[in-house]
Amino acid sequence: MQIRAWEIAGYQLRELSIVNYQLSIERMDLFNYSRRETSEVNIGATPMGGSNPIRIQSMTNTSTQDTEACVAQAKRIVDAGGEYVRLTAQGIKEAENLMNINAALRQDGYMVPLVADIHFNPKVADVAAQYVEKVRINPGNYVDAARTFKHLEYTDEEYAQELQKIRDRFVPFLNICKENYTAIRIGVNHGSLSDRIMSRYGDTPEGMVESCMEFLRICVEENFTDVVISIKASNTVVMVKTVRLLAAVMEKEGMQFPLHLGVTEAGDGEDGRIKSALGIGALLADGLGDTIRVSLSEAPEAEIPVARKLVDYIVQRHDHPYIPGADVPEFNYLSPTRRETKPVHNIGGENLPVVIAARMDGNMEFNPQFMPDYVYTGRSVPEQLPEGMQCIIDADIWMGQPNAWPAFKGDQMPFLSSCNASLKFLFITYMGLNDEAIACLKYHPEVVLVSQSNHPNRLGEQRALALQMMKEGLQNPIVFFEHYAEEEAENLQIKAAADMGALIFDGLCDGILLYNQGSLHPTLIDTTAFGILQAGRVRTSKTEFISCPGCGRTLFDLQSTITRVKAATSHLKGLKIGIMGCIVNGPGEMADADYGYVGAGRGKVSLYKKKECIEKNIPEEEAVEKLIELIKANGDYTENNL
Repeated sequence: MQIRAWEIAGYQLRELSIVNYQLSIERMDLFNYSRRETSEVNIGATPMGGSNPIRIQSMTNTSTQDTEACVAQAKRIVDAGGEYVRLTAQGIKEAENLMNINAALRQDGYMVPLVADIHFNPKVADVAAQYVEKVRINPGNYVDAARTFKHLEYTDEEYAQELQKIRDRFVPFLNICKENYTAIRIGVNHGSLSDRIMSRYGDTPEGMVESCMEFLRICVEENFTDVVISIKASNTVVMVKTVRLLAAVMEKEGMQFPLHLGVTEAGDGEDGRIKSALGIGALLADGLGDTIRVSLSEAPEAEIPVARKLVDYIVQRHDHPYIPGADVPEFNYLSPTRRETKPVHNIGGENLPVVIAARMDGNMEFNPQFMPDYVYTGRSVPEQLPEGMQCIIDADIWMGQPNAWPAFKGDQMPFLSSCNASLKFLFITYMGLNDEAIACLKYHPEVVLVSQSNHPNRLGEQRALALQMMKEGLQNPIVFFEHYAEEEAENLQIKAAADMGALIFDGLCDGILLYNQGSLHPTLIDTTAFGILQAGRVRTSKTEFISCPGCGRTLFDLQSTITRVKAATSHLKGLKIGIMGCIVNGPGEMADADYGYVGAGRGKVSLYKKKECIEKNIPEEEAVEKLIELIKANGDYTENNL
């Protein structure tokens, strides 16, 4: 555990290493749910952190100079259950009008704390701090120039001087906040890291964490404690890994500031819900997070019920029956890699995680775009299967059926040896992984485990099973069986994504089997399974859209634009397309997307290929067609033949 440091002008320049912080998570229980202990932050009359519940929030997308529209939308957010309302303030006029918005809400009996969202201009933050209960600043553009993707070279002394510039500008802002009892959020976004941070640390979780810690250390030095932290990304893998690292670094440095969680540019509809629940849920399930925002490209008030369902689903596992899991040295929580397994046919090894569909009712209807790899039919043998699909049936009726593989239950384990199938499935629980099962699996590498759990904290129990497999040196692939009884698609999407999130990010998932006892159509369940794997960046089955929720900076109709872009490109499997309302995160997130559609001004759009701007200020009515032309010109467009 060595940290290289240089003492220059009173500053320590740290070389972050995930290995350096691995020991700081020793107190975290990977199997039993409890919330991380944090300090309490005063935000108006609604404190956060400490013993307070996990707070829910959203952000307006109306012009902050339009008092009436902002007040009306803020009321809708609060009426839906929102506990904080954020508004963008891109200039002094918008910051000053926050006073009128705040007063109008209080006059009507709405005491919700307001949060000002500031980018590029620290003077605006100074003004806003006088009129709202919290101010969000972005370390990527508070003092540093806007991101241009230029590589900058600094000596250590020059880098220390840049940190001094931050301190010189940031401390007066903290003093204003102290005088006005205003809290702050240090909000790092993957899409807007500064060229300075990128040049020294690269596009890495370590760089994102250090971008935050530079400001946090100043807060600690100035004894300013009403601070909330967020580190967000549209890439769920980056988001989860970075927040885990941030929590470890803060613990290492004796900080307990509360965390705000969110997946930026999650999108709308099914994609937005699954992506948000996967990323946010994976962190909440490990006790990280004190407030969340589900960023959907929909009306702000539509975010609140989704966030509430997610939080309620996670916290209900509080005080659950103890899970006696054991960590293993091979598992690195802060920087996990895929668990090493021996492939069995197309499952495990270097293969993409498989999707197994449940069709015990005999319904063999499938969506051609989301064809499962296997279908489990229980005790029935289907008369006909789609070409290339294989069937899984219960072992006691298998009898060597063609195009079918046997599935054993735990009590049928003694019969595994007498079955000569080259692929077998064993449904098993963590507590069922006893000495007999371990001995059996050591002799049968052709067995794929189907992990099932009825525990209130199924993540903890299924993670315990996978880590126990690692401890015993077993390399059988694991498919996670997640079962529900939902009547609404949204509920299934949120719960299944939340349960699978950490298992995917931990590198433990070789497949997923979703089963729902409700009335939802089976093809919707298949789509959800594929959506979960795609949101976790482990298997791509469709176009990925990185679309922001919009705010007062957005100068075109975001929702109708997303609809039009999706209609033209949703068949382009494997492409990532960004649809961004403004330049705050637009160009940065374009670096993660193949193509980008970014608001450049009122009714104007700029198009990107990766991080390169190809064409600027296109009239909005022509922009979607121009985007298609750009995709075609680069050979990435195919006609939709479905």
